[in-house]
Amino acid sequence: MDTTQKIKFEIKRKNKKMKKIVFILIGTLLFSCSGDYLDQVPDDRLTFEETFSRRTTVEKYLANAYSQIPSELAQRYTTSNNSGPWIGGSDEAEYVWGFHMGNFLNIGDWNATTQEVSNLWSNFYRGIRSASTLMANIDQCQDCSPEIQKQYTAEARVLRAYFYYNLMRSWGPIILMPDEPVAPDADLDALGLERNTMEEVVAYIVNELDLGAENLKNVSFTGSNAGRMSRPFALMVKEKTLLFAASPLFNGNTDYANLKNLEGVNLIPQTYDETKWRAAANAAAAFISEYVPSTYALYKEYNDNGSYNPYLSTRNVMTVDWNKEIIYALPEGGNSYHYDVTPYHLGFASEVRGAGGLSVTQEMVDSYFTSNGRSIDDPQSGYQESGFSDFQAPFDFTARSTYNQWINREPRFYVGVTYNRSLFINRNYGDIITTTWYGGNSGRQAGSNDYPPTGYVVRKNLPLVDWRNNNRSVPMFRLAELYLDYAEALNEIEPGNPDILKYVNLIRERAGIPQYGDIDLPAPTGQDAIRIAIRKERRVELAFESVRYFDARRWKIAAEAFAGPTHGLDINARDENAFYNVVTFEERVFRPQDYLWPIPQDELNSNTSLIQNTGW
Repeated sequence: MDTTQKIKFEIKRKNKKMKKIVFILIGTLLFSCSGDYLDQVPDDRLTFEETFSRRTTVEKYLANAYSQIPSELAQRYTTSNNSGPWIGGSDEAEYVWGFHMGNFLNIGDWNATTQEVSNLWSNFYRGIRSASTLMANIDQCQDCSPEIQKQYTAEARVLRAYFYYNLMRSWGPIILMPDEPVAPDADLDALGLERNTMEEVVAYIVNELDLGAENLKNVSFTGSNAGRMSRPFALMVKEKTLLFAASPLFNGNTDYANLKNLEGVNLIPQTYDETKWRAAANAAAAFISEYVPSTYALYKEYNDNGSYNPYLSTRNVMTVDWNKEIIYALPEGGNSYHYDVTPYHLGFASEVRGAGGLSVTQEMVDSYFTSNGRSIDDPQSGYQESGFSDFQAPFDFTARSTYNQWINREPRFYVGVTYNRSLFINRNYGDIITTTWYGGNSGRQAGSNDYPPTGYVVRKNLPLVDWRNNNRSVPMFRLAELYLDYAEALNEIEPGNPDILKYVNLIRERAGIPQYGDIDLPAPTGQDAIRIAIRKERRVELAFESVRYFDARRWKIAAEAFAGPTHGLDINARDENAFYNVVTFEERVFRPQDYLWPIPQDELNSNTSLIQNTGW
C-alpha cells in the first residue's frame, strides 16, 4: 500500500467513526446564523425530495453553496461575506476603524472565543455540508440530464475542496467530514469527530480537486458560466494547496511537535520533505503547459502609438472584467472596498467621496522598487529620502511638487498607493488633488472618523467609476500569482533552473522595470538570494490581494514581519511639512500561537475529541 493509499485508508477509517452527521437540508435554513456548523434543523422529507427533484431548485441549492465563497473585498466587516482580515491584519495596511478584526490581530487581542473566528469556521463548514448534500442527492433530479448531473456534482466537489483549502490555510489540520451525509434522524450523541493530519487533509483536497477538474474538462468557464467552478480554478487551488503543504509552516515544523491527536499521531509532519516542493512545482508547470498562452496570459495595455504602458497594465489587470490573466473572479461585488479606499475628499461630489480608511503602512510603501528595479536600500536605486521635486506621475497629466520618496518609483507603486497631493484617479467629477495631512481634504481634521491612519490610502483595485458601483468582477486568482508560486517552488527543489528567473522576469517585464540579468541589473545568485528576490516580488506584485498575510505565515517570518513598531506619516502634525516625518503609529504583536488560528471554543465545548492548536 503506497503513501497515498494509506492516507485515503486512514481518512476512511476515521470517517467511519463519524457515525451520525446531519446536514441542514435546504434553503435559508442551511445558512442560519445561530449555533455552530453541526446545528441540526430537521426538515420534512417531502420538502427534501422536492428540492432535489427539479433542476430549478437544485440550482438554487447549488447557488447557496456558492454563496460561501469569500469575497475578499468585503474585509471591513470581517466575515460578512466570508472574508478574512487579511489585508489590515498584515504589514501591508491598517484599517482606521477599531472594529476591524485585523486590528485585533495586530495587537494580539483575539482568542478561541472571538466571534469572527467561529463565524469563518462555521461558514466554510456550512458550504462543505451543502456541497456534500447536493452530491449525494442530485441523482434524484428528474429533469437534469446526465451531463448536468455530472457538471453540478463536479462543481460541488470543487467548491467543497476549496472550502477545505480555506480552512486549512488558517487552521492547518482540520476535520474532514464524511462525503456521504447520513439520515436526518441520526443519533447525534454517537457523533465523534477528530482532526485529520495535515497530510490527510492535503491528500484529500488534492484528490477531490483532481476528480472535479477531470469532470469539468469540457465544461465552458466563460460567458454565462463565468464565475462557476472550472477546471482551471480546481488546478489553481490544487497548486496552492501543495504550496502550503511544502512551506515551512507545515513541512517539518517542530514548533508543533506536541500537536497530536488522541492516538498520539502528529497532526503536522515533523520531518521536512523536499519532494513536497516538487509536487507544487509540477502542479504549477502542468497548469502553464495546459493553459498558457492559449487561455491565459499576463495582461498588457499599449498606448495609441503602440508603445507598452506598464502603469495601465498593472492597474487595469485588477479592474478589467474577465481579462486574460484572471483565472477566477467573483461575478459581482466590491463597493464596500471602494468606499474604504476612496479618500474622504471633503467638499467634493459624493461619487468620489469615501472614507480612505484602509491605509498603507510605510513598510509597504518602502517595499516598492524604484524605477530602475532596485530596492530603496540599494545604493544604486536613486532613492531620495527627503525634499521635493516636480514630478509627473504616470496617472497624472502634469508635473506636481512631490515628496522625493515618491518620485521615480516603479509603476506598481502608483497603482497601489494614494499619497499626499496626488491626483485622484477618478476624474469623471473633476480633477481632485487628494491631501491626506491633518488639514487636508482627506486628513484627520476633515474626516473625523474617516481618514488614513498612516497618511497613505490603498489605491489598488479601485475602478475609475463612482465608488458605489458594484457592477464589477472581483479578482481572486490570476496568472501572475501562479508564476510566482512556480518560481518559488522550483527554487526550493531545483535552484539554478532557468525557469525560476524566467517567470520572475515575466512579472517584472510586465511591471515595466528591468529584469534580473539585464546589463544594468545583475541577477541574484544562489538559492537564498533568489528566494529573497522572489519574496520581494510577491510582496509588490500581489500587494493588497489577501496574499501577504498567508505568505508571511507559511514562510514562518510573520513574527519578524508583523510584530514591533509599524510606521506611517505624522497625521497629527498641524504643519504640513511636519506631516512627512515617519512615526510609529502602532506597536504590533505577533505571538507564536498566531501562526495558526484557534479552534473555536464552542466547537471544543461540544466535542471533547477536538485538539486545540498549540498556544491557545
